Amino acid sequence: MLLAVVRLPWAGDLGMHAATVQRLRHSLLDPGNPLVDADTPSPYYSPWMLVLGCLARLTGLSVFTVLRIGALVGLGLLFSGVWRYVRTLSAHRAAPALAVLCLVLLWGPDLLNWSGFLGLNSLALTVAYPSVFALGLSFHFWAWLAITLRTTDGWVRWLGLGALWALILLCHQFTGVVATLGALATVLAARPARQVLLRAGAALVVGVVLLGLWPYYDFFALFSAGAGLEAIHRSLYSDLPGRFGLALLGVVALALRWRRDHRDPLVLFFVLGVLLFAAGGLTGHYSWGRAAPAALIPAQLAAALETVSAGRRAVRLGWACVLAAALVVGAWGQAGMLGYVVPRDALPGPLAAKYRPPWVGYHWITPWVGYGDVVMARTMPARQIPAYGPYTVAPGYPDVFLPDQGDRDAAVERYFAADTSSDARRAIARRYGVRWVIGPAADAEPWLRRVTTGPAGQVLYEVRG
Repeated sequence: MLLAVVRLPWAGDLGMHAATVQRLRHSLLDPGNPLVDADTPSPYYSPWMLVLGCLARLTGLSVFTVLRIGALVGLGLLFSGVWRYVRTLSAHRAAPALAVLCLVLLWGPDLLNWSGFLGLNSLALTVAYPSVFALGLSFHFWAWLAITLRTTDGWVRWLGLGALWALILLCHQFTGVVATLGALATVLAARPARQVLLRAGAALVVGVVLLGLWPYYDFFALFSAGAGLEAIHRSLYSDLPGRFGLALLGVVALALRWRRDHRDPLVLFFVLGVLLFAAGGLTGHYSWGRAAPAALIPAQLAAALETVSAGRRAVRLGWACVLAAALVVGAWGQAGMLGYVVPRDALPGPLAAKYRPPWVGYHWITPWVGYGDVVMARTMPARQIPAYGPYTVAPGYPDVFLPDQGDRDAAVERYFAADTSSDARRAIARRYGVRWVIGPAADAEPWLRRVTTGPAGQVLYEVRG
């Protein structure tokens, strides 16, 4: 993972997070929309990204260097958080290491790369994302909560837990939902006294107040996110056995834990996660599928803990053998990740066949395209170009705070349509202040000047006049 941080393979939302740091390094107080030239808030302006933006502004380091620093911090929080949380569940010294292996390998033969999902391949691609930082905080949050429920500590510790809960939700909202379900399971399993529940309620109030006070975006407005968000997440409900099949071993472990204790925190955590995930699929709220880690994490941890906590030695040995086989299968399924840290041609043939090349960046446009310039580009380039400072006409991702996103999407689609006239394209470019166009050679117009050619035959054009 440290080598993955050095290479920082490009995929998914990396361009969005790099663009967020870019805007904050130029204006901490009024950064505007990170992707398009519009003065709108954005949920990507989280406390963690604000810290990284300040670091970039104060040190002058490049955005990608700052993201690498953030990745190191996120990894440190994640693995130390797993260690602390597992320690609240088992005193066996092998438990944390087994837990880490299960969290990153106990998935399925088919890859699922998504922020907030801890599969090894996914983690390598999202290591610099706020979701890794938020997940690390979540494990520390659950550990701190479990310890607090066992002690007689007063109000200060509980208020701190409320602030930490708000911080997780602000940094990555979907991970915040997972953190909330884990916390609820921890409280239910502890059977707290009424006085403790009052303190927990005060912590909840503190968290809600902090969420409402965050100045960079309206957290509670996210509950009205549009249908675009649901369409993107629909794929989370496909190929479930292929993506999560190995985690069924953890479900067996959870059943054994339930037989020993009907209020086991991991069992309750799993049930809450499954209920929310299933509700999303049944009601068409596919974004609720991002709560899947709330079912996967307790199952994966249970698989690890059963190896060290099952009753008889022979049972533990048998369980260890089954788990080892599952981990080997999981490791083989994600072995293509090695290509992110060594050259592909250095891998043996079977491993090289599993390698999926990361995206190619748009650094080749930076000698000409300046910070704040508007670029006309299709969706995939629009997910990367803002990382280097320019804006695009339409964002590469759904934006719940951008009121004219539909118009912008339609404008880009119309611009690149084969039957659109040159005059209509020119009018669209003028409407959005376009200075550059990226597309194939077939997109050339008399009022465009060819500047350079990039990968896959893409051409950078300058708008004349």
